[in-house]
Formats: sequence, C-alpha cells, structure tokens
Amino acid sequence: MFVRLTAVNGDSMSKAETRDRDLDMRPYYDFSGGVRGKYVRRFAGSCKVVVLEPDVAEIFHDAASVNEALRDVIAARGAKFGNR
Repeated sequence: MFVRLTAVNGDSMSKAETRDRDLDMRPYYDFSGGVRGKYVRRFAGSCKVVVLEPDVAEIFHDAASVNEALRDVIAARGAKFGNR
C-alpha cells in the first residue's frame, strides 16, 4: 500500500520522485564505444548456462567447484570428455 505523505505546507513528502530519478542512467556512464554482442560468438558454442537449485547452490559457490564435481562424476562413470 502506498500512502502519499503531505507536509504542513502542502508539498508532497514522498520520495517517489527521487526514486524515479535514481533509476535514470548516470551521466558518467558512457557506453558510446560499446559493441553489442561483442562476445556472443565466443560463448555461443562453448558455454552452457545451468541454473542450480537453491539447495545445490549452497554447496557449490562457484563454477570451479561445480566443474570439479561433474568431472568426478564423469570419471566415476568411465565416460570420456567430448563424447555426447
């Protein structure tokens, strides 16, 4: 529920205008030299994005730990890397 507070002089005491202004791009951010999709080809074929469930994410805090565990599972199964 949003309640607009009014000061004694009748002006709004709401911070909504400030919050909206805070969402605008800062003047010191300069993306004019940016290149859209610069790294898309590099990652398109070689990376897979996997979303971990919260309980799993508590155990594996980074990609390295996930990769290590998966390599152990693959080795235990006798599978070779690269075979699909």
